[in-house]
Amino acid sequence: MQALSATPRTGLVPWPGLLLAVSLITLWSPPTTAQLTIVPTFAAEGSDVVMRIKNKPINFWSYVWFKGEGANNNNFIASIAKYPLGSKTKNERMFVEYDGYLHIKRVTLKDAGDYTIVVYLLNGRKEIGFGRLTVYEPLRVPTLLASNTSVTENKDAVEFTCYTNGITTHWLFNAVRLKLTERMKLSPDNRVLIIDPVRREDAGSYQCEVSNPQSSTESWPVELNVKYE
Repeated sequence: MQALSATPRTGLVPWPGLLLAVSLITLWSPPTTAQLTIVPTFAAEGSDVVMRIKNKPINFWSYVWFKGEGANNNNFIASIAKYPLGSKTKNERMFVEYDGYLHIKRVTLKDAGDYTIVVYLLNGRKEIGFGRLTVYEPLRVPTLLASNTSVTENKDAVEFTCYTNGITTHWLFNAVRLKLTERMKLSPDNRVLIIDPVRREDAGSYQCEVSNPQSSTESWPVELNVKYE
């Protein structure tokens, strides 16, 4: 009697082998190429700025920078090339170094905005990146004024106003950050502080502290005197 033999199955892979194959495919998948990007840059008006890039390709032959979003020749700023070696610039305050970074001397408020870089590669392809430059006016010492500096407890109100070109405003009481109470209100931009009514514990020194991403400064103190019986 002839022994029965199992019918061979073709084209099927056992589960352990299939899982191993999937795992190897996952491990061997090439990494996704990182996107060329201009690093967001913040600067004070009048300072020298370097706009850096990240994820830049290695095999390049030229860097070309434009003002605005897009490679519009009318918005060309500056470029540098390895083959042939040389550089071009539209503005003597702006130039590109061989690392691809854009240098801007004595930056102005008009320089603020979107920027575009195009990197031409040796294989004939190109990559494009975008970023933004934000320029702030030099921060001035704020002026703090009070509607009244001598008030009566539970009868009067006082309004402090901080005049500043800063971006953010905080309030100080006796040289530490003010803790707001239910009697205190701030304007939407935090530049006006109202205390209504005033109490004896409100007596003391008030300042406004202002800042932008580049620096911070404080106003001269204003003393509030509270009279009570």
